[in-house]
Amino acid sequence: MADLFDKFSVFFTADAVYVAGRKFPLGQFTTDILNLDDAVLAGINSRIDDFMSAATLIFTEKADSAVHATQEKLNAVWDMIFELPLYRELEMDLDTAHHLFPLLFSDQEKWAEALNVDSEGHTMLEDFLNGLEYLPQSLRNLRGQVTGMLELYFEPLARRSADAYASAYAQYFTDVDAAGQGLFGMPPFGQSFPTEVSFVPVMGREEGARPVLAEKLVFSYLTHFLYTEFYRGLIAGNAPRQCQNCGRYFLLTRGYNTCYCNGIAPGETERTCRKVGAHRKEARGRADRSPAQVEYGRVYNRLKQRKNRGKISVDEWNTAVARAMEVLEQAGRGELTDDEVRLRFAEF
Repeated sequence: MADLFDKFSVFFTADAVYVAGRKFPLGQFTTDILNLDDAVLAGINSRIDDFMSAATLIFTEKADSAVHATQEKLNAVWDMIFELPLYRELEMDLDTAHHLFPLLFSDQEKWAEALNVDSEGHTMLEDFLNGLEYLPQSLRNLRGQVTGMLELYFEPLARRSADAYASAYAQYFTDVDAAGQGLFGMPPFGQSFPTEVSFVPVMGREEGARPVLAEKLVFSYLTHFLYTEFYRGLIAGNAPRQCQNCGRYFLLTRGYNTCYCNGIAPGETERTCRKVGAHRKEARGRADRSPAQVEYGRVYNRLKQRKNRGKISVDEWNTAVARAMEVLEQAGRGELTDDEVRLRFAEF
C-alpha cells in the first residue's frame, strides 16, 4: 500500500530505519531536518496559506467551481512537502494526493458529507487540513527542542556513547519537567506519540541483504516519526552534532567522536571540514603555546632526531625527555623565568 501525507509506514531495527526498502542510520532524517533552510518552511507556510484561502470558498460558500483551483494550490504545497526529508524517500500515493478534491467531488455522496459540519467525513477532512496547516510550525518546534537539547546537554559531553546520551537526556528531562510544573503548572513532561506497531521481516535493497526482523510503525504525522527516530538513535549511540567549522549538523554514529563534518568546507573545493578543522585546531594550538612550551617542543624534536640517528640510546632518550618535562613543569608553576627556561633547555 502506498504512503499518504497523514499515514505512512517505516521499519525500525536496533541500529537502522528502513524506508521503502532503503536502509538509513538512526538519526539521519532528524539531522537532515535540522539542516533544512528556514526559507523552505517559510515557502511551505506561504503555499499552505494560499491553499487554505482557496479551500475556504468550498466550505463557506459551497463554491463547487473552486474545486480544481483549490487542488492546484494544494499541489503546489505537495511540491514542497514531498521533497522534505523522509517524504522524498517514501513511496507516496501521488495520484490520490494530486487529485484529492476532484476525486472527492466526483462522488457526490462523499462530497455532501465533507461539506456537512456534523458528519464524520467533514471531521476527517478538517483533521487533515489542520495537520497540514500546522506542519511547518511543528517542524520549527522540533528543531528548537532538539537543537536546544544538543547544545545545552549534549555538546558538553566528554564521551559520545549511548550511556552518555542517556545521562544527558535524563538531566534534560528532569530540568524541562521541573521548569514546566514550577512556572506554568503544566502536566509532567513526556515524549510519546501515537502509532501502530507490528513485527515483520524486512529485506533491504543492498546486494547480499538478508531478511531482518523489524518493527513496522505506522505514523500519521512527520514530527512523530522524527522524534521517534531521534530517540531511537540516542539509544543506539547516534546523535546529531553541529560542525564547528561550517555550522551544519552531521550524524555522529556509535563509537565515533569528532567536531567536524565530512562535507566540503566553506570556501574550499576539495578539502572537507574535517581536514580543514584539524589543521586550524593544530594551528590554534601552536599559537596558544607559552614560550616554555615552544622551547620544550624544540628540545623534544632535537632529542627525537638524535635517537632516530642512533646518537643516543632509547634509555638516554627517555631520561632526557623526562628531565625536559621537569623543566616545563617548573615553568608552568612559575618557578622559572623565560630566560632561565631557555638556559635550562639549552643544556639538552
